[in-house]
Amino acid sequence: MTADKLDKIKFGTDGWRGIIGFDFNLSNLSRVVVAACQELHYQYYKEVNSKKIIIGYDRRFMAFEFAKQIVPFIRGCGFEPILSDSFVTTPSCSFYAKEVGCLGALVITASHNPYNWLGLKIKSFNGCSVDEFFTSEVEKRLMLGNSIETIDGVNQLVDIKKFHLDRIKSLFDIDYISKRLKKMKLRIFVDAMHGSAANCMAEIFASNDLEVISEIRKDADPFFGGKPPEPLLNYADDLKQILMKNSTNAVKTLGIIFDGDGDRIAAIDEKGRYSSTQDLLPYFISYLGEIKNNSYPVLKTVSGSDIIKNISESQNRDVIELPVGFKYIAEKMIKEKIFIGGEESGGVGFGEFMPERDALYAAMVLLNGIAEKSQYLYETLDEIQEDFGPSFYKRIDIKFPNQSDKNNVKEFIIDNIPENINNHKLKSISKIDGIKLRIDKNFWLLFRFSGTEPLLRLYCEAPKESYLIEVLEWGQEFINMAIK
Repeated sequence: MTADKLDKIKFGTDGWRGIIGFDFNLSNLSRVVVAACQELHYQYYKEVNSKKIIIGYDRRFMAFEFAKQIVPFIRGCGFEPILSDSFVTTPSCSFYAKEVGCLGALVITASHNPYNWLGLKIKSFNGCSVDEFFTSEVEKRLMLGNSIETIDGVNQLVDIKKFHLDRIKSLFDIDYISKRLKKMKLRIFVDAMHGSAANCMAEIFASNDLEVISEIRKDADPFFGGKPPEPLLNYADDLKQILMKNSTNAVKTLGIIFDGDGDRIAAIDEKGRYSSTQDLLPYFISYLGEIKNNSYPVLKTVSGSDIIKNISESQNRDVIELPVGFKYIAEKMIKEKIFIGGEESGGVGFGEFMPERDALYAAMVLLNGIAEKSQYLYETLDEIQEDFGPSFYKRIDIKFPNQSDKNNVKEFIIDNIPENINNHKLKSISKIDGIKLRIDKNFWLLFRFSGTEPLLRLYCEAPKESYLIEVLEWGQEFINMAIK
């Protein structure tokens, strides 16, 4: 492989991704797989004493074919490949690897990226993404150009999905939840976004009243309906229409959205308001904090709402702010007792379950909370805003034609940080991940560049909607100056 081809294989916040047929092809994938297997063995074998490696895949174009094709390479490295018998969520693979004691898991997925992307996520025996040191070592191995002889054989197939769902079902009283939601006259509509979490909630509630839980966009569609399978409001038009159609004076509706590989979640509450993890994470902290007798810390990323910090501190919990990427949260979850960890983009992990974001488990915690409290989601969210807000939040993604433009803009921002924004004086500047300009409590602006795509994410939280609009407008104008 040529040096410039190798340069294209760079790991982002969670795995390596590329455009199918260009960066992402069997030649590149096989080399990454070999390097990943060798590093899994080097770092973890003495601790776990297993050569089993899980292979999972999502519902993207060619994902299953790529998953089958890498099996001989894993076997050629001297390991025991275990292939999922169907498309499966990434958290299912992580959970299986952790519970069964596998060396790790390799998941063919591009998560929430556009339809023409595919990628590889590497999971450790701990049941979470490998850390940044691990992926940097994989990149070094790629430069060495190691090659192995493939070994064919009969594929060992396992129902990884069922293993995961059975455990989730065992942790919740499904019949109780179903009856309570029905009594509240609340209908749940799940948007699987044509991803690998499709049919999972229906399976969890299978023996109960399916009138309570309905799923949409659960069929396979390699184009994902023409929009990326990311749980954002702009991509949830079908769900919004169904919620409005089925909402009446007598019946309320709640929407739950999963991303392409089932590790991210969002919701649309009973008032039709989009609820990202900026809203859901405070909900989980509020609800679980009332019933869990511990004071374990909460982990949030730099793009997380200040509401998370406010509500956690009201429960006498420490709050630790980390770079974007759940691997940073997972790293701390492995080493110490953590209550909850979450990121703005939809990932939430619960310390008592596993050190990994899991949208299905999060959805069950949400429904269990609504059922136990007999309180609609919107009611609890309104209470949280009243007690710990006000807070208005928005994220804008700005795309660049190429990486060089992105690097130029990054340099411009660093060299031209202002003392105030529209007469709002800056109190502090954080560079944990990106450049975060702190104005006040519940008031900040963050410039952060994607680790997997040529784009800049502009995040803002403000105590007034008018402040939110004006600061985001300033941010966009500031970026336009850099591009010019």
